[in-house]
Amino acid sequence: MAEFVKVCKTRDVPSGSGRTVDIKGKPVAVFKVDGYFYAISDTCLHRGGPLGEGELEGKIVTCPWHGWKYDVTTGVNEINPSLAVEKYQVKVEGDDLLVAV
Repeated sequence: MAEFVKVCKTRDVPSGSGRTVDIKGKPVAVFKVDGYFYAISDTCLHRGGPLGEGELEGKIVTCPWHGWKYDVTTGVNEINPSLAVEKYQVKVEGDDLLVAV
């Protein structure tokens, strides 16, 4: 069973944006889209770019290094759906954001 780990306060992830957090040495990108929080691997499958630093349009984040696009709600690559970064469960407790690892 996955363990939920507090990663930040909900206010630390403004709507329509993302940020990178470290969970037990693993970089994870967290995003807020339409009032909901999502978490995916922070590492782009192309060249390892930081997805948490990418531009978010709707539910699609664009890797800042080479433009690969991922759906933050599923982790699936927009161009090649057979590719996906890992997706993590998220929950909110009070004003804390927790991610399962």
